[in-house]
Amino acid sequence: MDATLGWGSDVLVWNAVVLTAVSLAVGLLGGFVGLALGTMRLPAMLLMGLAAPTAGGTNILVSSISSIFGAIRHLREGRVDFRLVLIMGGPAFAGAFAGGFLGGRVSESILLTAAGLLVLWQGVELSTRGKQVTAAGGDSGGAAYTGRRLLLGGGLGLAVGLLGGAVGLILGSIRLPALIRILKVDPRIAAGTNLVIGFVMGSLGWVGHALHGQVDYQLLLLMGGGAAVGSYYGAKLTGKVELTTLVGAMGYVLLAVGAILVWRGLAQ
Repeated sequence: MDATLGWGSDVLVWNAVVLTAVSLAVGLLGGFVGLALGTMRLPAMLLMGLAAPTAGGTNILVSSISSIFGAIRHLREGRVDFRLVLIMGGPAFAGAFAGGFLGGRVSESILLTAAGLLVLWQGVELSTRGKQVTAAGGDSGGAAYTGRRLLLGGGLGLAVGLLGGAVGLILGSIRLPALIRILKVDPRIAAGTNLVIGFVMGSLGWVGHALHGQVDYQLLLLMGGGAAVGSYYGAKLTGKVELTTLVGAMGYVLLAVGAILVWRGLAQ
């Protein structure tokens, strides 16, 4: 008896059920803190036996689906700043495109490890200094954008895009704390805005995988559905908890993501 999903998928049914549940849980957490969290989903997919290229291609579009459904909820509740999407997102998209071509020139192991250490540091900062960060990040989206702020935001977006393009990740886990710590954006606005940027970056990154046939569309439907539901309802929680609780949660999630990135870097 065939225990796979069928319609061209090689994934066992029970593996698909587990991955859908994982995607739902990760989506819920990601919608809450403003991250796609593909970094958490990918190891589970590899553990269930998916080939790395197919897992990567499928995961990046699941991340995009998760991002857009979370972003829709944040947008409805006024937690997306489209000026920031342009300021950081535009350079990030260009950086990701360039990073894809330059990625082979620097060891992916070094890049992943460096990214992981940076995310770990930011996780420590947010989880241990939540109250201070909350007090500092008070821009609700109505503050003026000075030339210095525009330059800083664009530079950060470009740098994160270059790194993300080189290693094949959206890296919202670096962009989110940068929005909060460096650009002083309200954490709730940062969460919604980061998901919008992540959606566009993930969608662009997926095209290359799709052209090479590296997507399991049957599994995508299941995991994408779970991620969409989880992210949408997770985003509802963002506006219902205290800001210090939200920032602390962001910090702990970043610690987990940073540890996974370092592990992947060292395992390359």
